[in-house]
Amino acid sequence: MHEVTTRHFIIATAGHVDHGKSALVKALTGTDPDRLPEEKRRQITIDLGFAELNLTAPSGDKIHAGIVDVPGHEDFVRNMIAGVGSIDLALLVIAADDGWMPQTEEHLQILTYLGVQRAVIALAKSDLGKVERVTEQILTRLRETVLAKSPVIPTSVRTGEGIENLKKTLVLELATMPTQRDFGKSRLFVDRAFTLRGVGTVVTGTLTGGRLHRGQSISVQPQNVRARIRSIQSHGVEIDSAQPSMRTALSLPDLPINQVKRGDVITDTNFAPTSALIAQVEKSPRLTAKEPGARPLKNGSSVYLHHGTSRVAARITLLEKNELEPGQKTIAHLKLASPVVAFVGDRFVIRDASEQNTIAGGVVLDPDGASFRDALDLRLLSMWATAPDDIDLCVRSEIARRGFVPRKTLLNKSHFSAAEISEALMRLQQDNEIVLFEEIAADREFWRMLRNQAIALIDNAHKQKPERPGLDLSELRSVLCDQPENVFEALVTELCANDFVRKGSAIARISHQPMLPAKLQPVERKIREALSQKPFDPPPRREIEVDRGSQHVLRFLIERDEVIELGSDAILLRKNFERMRARIIEFISKNGPATVSELRQALESSRRIMVPLLEKLDREGFTRRMGDKRSLP
Repeated sequence: MHEVTTRHFIIATAGHVDHGKSALVKALTGTDPDRLPEEKRRQITIDLGFAELNLTAPSGDKIHAGIVDVPGHEDFVRNMIAGVGSIDLALLVIAADDGWMPQTEEHLQILTYLGVQRAVIALAKSDLGKVERVTEQILTRLRETVLAKSPVIPTSVRTGEGIENLKKTLVLELATMPTQRDFGKSRLFVDRAFTLRGVGTVVTGTLTGGRLHRGQSISVQPQNVRARIRSIQSHGVEIDSAQPSMRTALSLPDLPINQVKRGDVITDTNFAPTSALIAQVEKSPRLTAKEPGARPLKNGSSVYLHHGTSRVAARITLLEKNELEPGQKTIAHLKLASPVVAFVGDRFVIRDASEQNTIAGGVVLDPDGASFRDALDLRLLSMWATAPDDIDLCVRSEIARRGFVPRKTLLNKSHFSAAEISEALMRLQQDNEIVLFEEIAADREFWRMLRNQAIALIDNAHKQKPERPGLDLSELRSVLCDQPENVFEALVTELCANDFVRKGSAIARISHQPMLPAKLQPVERKIREALSQKPFDPPPRREIEVDRGSQHVLRFLIERDEVIELGSDAILLRKNFERMRARIIEFISKNGPATVSELRQALESSRRIMVPLLEKLDREGFTRRMGDKRSLP
């Protein structure tokens, strides 16, 4: 038995001014989306209007569609772009008496830039005749576009003709369409923010990417202000949680109204906003020479970027050519006048500085594109741009571009869930394309070069200074261009899992045995003799370290633990240190607590040696000081 579910979608109207979009929405839903007095007076839609359409699919599933009614007048195109930022289906309205108009064309280009794949064409005012001729015109215009197979439905609000047929067509389109994915990263693009008496601040928008729940703590970006959701509504109905593709109103009573505005983003995770993007930008091949929007987009141009419900001034740097002609694509860097919360795969629209013409669109490839590196970077981005929804390609390219990425931040700002990213990492590791460690994912070639460089440095240290226990880790890190701590630690851990070993603050091959070069071996014999003549009272260190060679040898013996440092000027051969320690313990065991002087006389030593020796034994717990005497613990 089929379990009935409710599937949520967003439909956006598009089309030329006066072609009857709002009247058609009212006929479909019973709701008048025109809400502003000025809209009523001028009989055009200036701002976004909203209505809901409840339908039943052939399977019995409930279909709930939020309809965003957008303006058609050219002065209000930027509001139209805000409305179609996250839609499932376009309802393109074309009047039978006018047919295809310049704004119809501009709206089609915007829908294409925003990646809209499905549309229903409502041929409005069909009671005025010309239906067959205009239908043919529409199909010709849509030829060679993704919307070429869109159904064209004649309708008349005045006579009621075609309205039910339009509803059935919408049902069939939505019933065969997947709902927007819930990938655990909710963003609500704010299109209205206002206050209600007794409620406080309310924001509305279309929810994408994840769910929001009553009582949940949220973040308002780009201001990074925290607030809590008191209640949630969708089309006037109280709900416990909202899901992707739902028109959503949030009551945020602890948020002052002056801290939120249209264009902001409500998120459940603190996604950092950015003022720079790297993106693939394209100019529609449909732009004709006589249109102002067809002019080449030049490198360094000032433009307006429309993303979500935000509109931001930007400067565009083309990375592969000096200008972009209609029908061309390129990788570009966009420097924004104010920050946005963008994800990899987000689509946007570009209008010119006069805001009169839609000139390009694009898809975000790097939402934190502060810096662009080199030709390899460009090649990887271009490859990625061919399939921005391919998660393996996306993950692989991101790691290859950066050399390594902390796993917990990899593609955080993307349309992929944490589980999907983790699965892609495992596949890429199995295919030997990346290297995975606890905290990082690294490009295989980058890792191989880093590892080989480290091994060469360690081997060179063994060769140049065979007496040293290994290469100092701080020196290794410095030569490796100060890689981040987690990368460096992962590298050392991997080396030590194979042929290398950590020795204190140094790293060495397991097979490495520290050894003095032949020319210093006579110096070593001389130092050992000097420390052995009076084993419990050897000469001061300064008398032994007479030159660079002897300093070198003495440090070697200390690192090998063959010479013990008691103090700055007191040293002992290890075997003599152990003999003295045994004699002291034996003396105190027989005679009870003893003074420095008594122990010095018993061992035939000196205060210079005995005082630091006893302090060392105290620290190590062999003896315990009580006044001026030492006892056993």
